[in-house]
Amino acid sequence: MPFIPHTEEDVSAMLGAIGAAGIETLFDEIPPALKTGKLKDVPDGLPEMAVARLMQERASADGFWSNFIGAGVYEHHIPAAIWQITTRGEFYSAYTPYQAEASQGTLQLIYEYQTMMTRLTGLDVSNASLYDGASALAEAVLMAVRAHKTSRRVLVPKTVHPIYRRVVDTTVKNQGIELVELDYDPATGKTLLPTDPGAFAGLVIPQPNFFGVLEDVHAMTDWAHEKGALAIALVNPTTLAVLEAPGKWGTKGADIAVGEGQPLGAPMASGGPYFGFMCCRQDFVRQMPGRIVGRTVDLDGKPGFTLTLQAREQHIRRSKATSNICTNQGLVVTAATQYMALLGPQGLAKVASASHAGTVLLADKLAAIAGVTRAFASPYFHEVVLKLNDNAKDVLRALRAQGILGGLDISGWYPELGQAILVCVTETKTAADLDHYAQHMERILSKRREAPPCAYKN
Repeated sequence: MPFIPHTEEDVSAMLGAIGAAGIETLFDEIPPALKTGKLKDVPDGLPEMAVARLMQERASADGFWSNFIGAGVYEHHIPAAIWQITTRGEFYSAYTPYQAEASQGTLQLIYEYQTMMTRLTGLDVSNASLYDGASALAEAVLMAVRAHKTSRRVLVPKTVHPIYRRVVDTTVKNQGIELVELDYDPATGKTLLPTDPGAFAGLVIPQPNFFGVLEDVHAMTDWAHEKGALAIALVNPTTLAVLEAPGKWGTKGADIAVGEGQPLGAPMASGGPYFGFMCCRQDFVRQMPGRIVGRTVDLDGKPGFTLTLQAREQHIRRSKATSNICTNQGLVVTAATQYMALLGPQGLAKVASASHAGTVLLADKLAAIAGVTRAFASPYFHEVVLKLNDNAKDVLRALRAQGILGGLDISGWYPELGQAILVCVTETKTAADLDHYAQHMERILSKRREAPPCAYKN
């Protein structure tokens, strides 16, 4: 109990007051089979110097990788100023950002973040963020069902990230909500809309989709509205610097926009923490989960900031709560706000354009290699699916031996594609990086055609 600020006398006094023999008595309702006991395999603590040495050794063992994996987590350049500012004490140790007593500085930053996100998405309102992109999509599905009121069916394309689809299914499957999977055109990689979908509450529109392909968002948005359903945009925020904002899709615009905020200044960090963003039209603000910060004036006429929406069970009647989302991802949102402010619209557009240009160049180089073909004949952003005339896992393993993380094997998720990898390029890759990748890919495939598997060596 080294971190509990109570003396043994304090503990004895409290146990005596409630009539308990010991602390273990407080947990006697837990079945013995569920108790793990002491952690036997956790070693004793090390001195600070030894920990630092161990961390250096582990970090050096990782080596330097040329990374071409995307699939929802992207390696963008993060200016040093971003996290220098984010980890200042004013932000790093600010009071819990979901409480009404949050500092004015924290509230103002969230307000600025909300403003930036509404401008990026072209919608009216942004909340203060959610846990991550996958859970944000799940919340959008719930939101669409609440807003529609009559249908509990939502159309989810197969081109949505497979992990996102699993998260959404886990969230809604016990709430009587049906997820209807939409297939894609094998030639273009774009979503196929059904001729007779029946009544449904919402349509998820990924832009770009998991394959990196750009969907026909205007047609899909209008189609959803013609059917009396909500259009849910699932977007990469970096693309919004160069592509049409969801609020301008189709005739009326999308109703809800969600996505993963990691590209906006958050490191890959082995998978998190990240944040999900959510924006919507004013009509649906009361169905939005989480919280919203508003700008107002005090009794003296001075500007100030306050929480204007807190639709969770802690603040309102449980039956009226829109979500059990506990808090926004305050620190990562702080970094994202600094990132967007530092780069500005032109800087973000340069990042997007450089990423797209690099992907086009690499795709052309790889598609010129025997045994590599593009899976789809469609415009794409900064990811592309390539089909291989070889085992994808073995090829990626051989690339990894050369210090290249060559992409993500998606053959298991999409067996109809055969051996396929999803390759991503961001602004962090140089022309030399692309040549290096293409040269090793060509040598690996050439060697594997001539010899048994795994015969390729540098």
